[in-house]
Amino acid sequence: MTVVAHPVDPPSAGPLIRARPAGMFRDLTSIAGRALRAVPRDISVVVPPVFIALFFFVVNIATLNKVTSSIPNFDYTSFAMATAVLLGVTGVSRAPALVLDIQSKYFDRLLLTPVRRTAILVGHMAADVAVAAVLTVPILVLGFILGVRFHGGPLGVVGFILLASLWSLAFAGFAYAIALKTGNPAAVNSTFLLFFPFLFLTTSYVPRSQLSGWLNTVAGFNPVTYLLGGLRSLEVGGGSQWAPLGQALLAVAIVGLISMALCFAAMRGRVKRG
Repeated sequence: MTVVAHPVDPPSAGPLIRARPAGMFRDLTSIAGRALRAVPRDISVVVPPVFIALFFFVVNIATLNKVTSSIPNFDYTSFAMATAVLLGVTGVSRAPALVLDIQSKYFDRLLLTPVRRTAILVGHMAADVAVAAVLTVPILVLGFILGVRFHGGPLGVVGFILLASLWSLAFAGFAYAIALKTGNPAAVNSTFLLFFPFLFLTTSYVPRSQLSGWLNTVAGFNPVTYLLGGLRSLEVGGGSQWAPLGQALLAVAIVGLISMALCFAAMRGRVKRG
């Protein structure tokens, strides 16, 4: 008996399966969560800034407290805490980790996924804000031990932490711009050097009324002067805090607009190269 084999039709190709975008919020939480989980493994990035801030906080009080005692109604410990906080949070970001992602090609693989390009940056920045907020806590605790009191109450403390975190975010944009532009860890690590002129050419150690000559003029154009004034106004509390607080927010906004413009321009360039 002859068996006639009937040809079998090949299975029809089904619809092409593609990964669907998870949504902006899910992308942000995924990137931010990964960045935060990496912080304990890279603790050397966050410990030195806090140590330096606490060290200079104590040393500056011991050095200048008596010198400024002749200024009426002036508490140098409260005055110095704002400077210590800026030392602790400025330049702290996940930009070095982003450089490692670029060098290991993980960043390129991430670009092949449906994740939104904006979420890659904003997710890292959200983690930076959380880290900066945590880093202010040891400095505040030391300040409370040394006698600093927020006359604005708990709201003043919360506002102090938020303003310091916003400044940290605004300055971090420069680090991300350098990271995306160069992919060089040494260049990113030197970003903090940009802050030194801004810190010392301002009211970081004595009130502006005690500055003279060209330094007083330069401090008037320095955004960090108004940032420090806003932080200190939150310690005082009351209606007198609103003007310096508004000036501080404006200073942060100006620096943030510049840094974020550079940062996202570098991101577009990196994506095109990828």
